[in-house]
Amino acid sequence: MTFRPFLSILDPSSAIPASASSRHDRLGAAITSLEAEQRRLQRLGLEPALTECRLQLRYWEFVRAILALPPSANLDPRPARRGAR
Repeated sequence: MTFRPFLSILDPSSAIPASASSRHDRLGAAITSLEAEQRRLQRLGLEPALTECRLQLRYWEFVRAILALPPSANLDPRPARRGAR
């Protein structure tokens, strides 16, 4: 089965907007859409679709959290050596 998002805003292969405010807006819209879809699927009792929706919601909330992190001054994941300058 090939994944096809039910909204184009949820397509993980689409380009990430350049500005922080555009990213925030797009992610907010995606999450709001998924929350509405989750409520609809719960009312209908469609468990397999509800499970997929919850997974997608979790993914987009994770993306939003990652993009909300402040830029790091030190991007090197290795710990600094003592005495190194």
